[in-house]
Amino acid sequence: MGMGKPKVHRQFNKEFKRNALQLVMEKGVSVGKAARELDIHPNLIHKWRRDYLAEGESALEGSGKLNSETAEVKRLQKELEDVKEERDILKKALAVFTKHNW
Repeated sequence: MGMGKPKVHRQFNKEFKRNALQLVMEKGVSVGKAARELDIHPNLIHKWRRDYLAEGESALEGSGKLNSETAEVKRLQKELEDVKEERDILKKALAVFTKHNW
């Protein structure tokens, strides 16, 4: 079994993402052709375009990291999920204890 090349997680800055989107959105270059020219997977360009259309320039920030608002939303969603789970456990415990006639 060959080990092959290890996968390298490449990071792209705001300028690189903006240039990729300009090729596709302003210059009319196909996503596939732009991806080949930039040596990236076409799905990256699709994702960047989708994010850009939804969030504007802030979607291009960083190098693959979540922007602070998105990170906060994800943190709050996780916290809400945990609190709901705790609530459900307490409801079940209460039901068990109230069934018994002490």
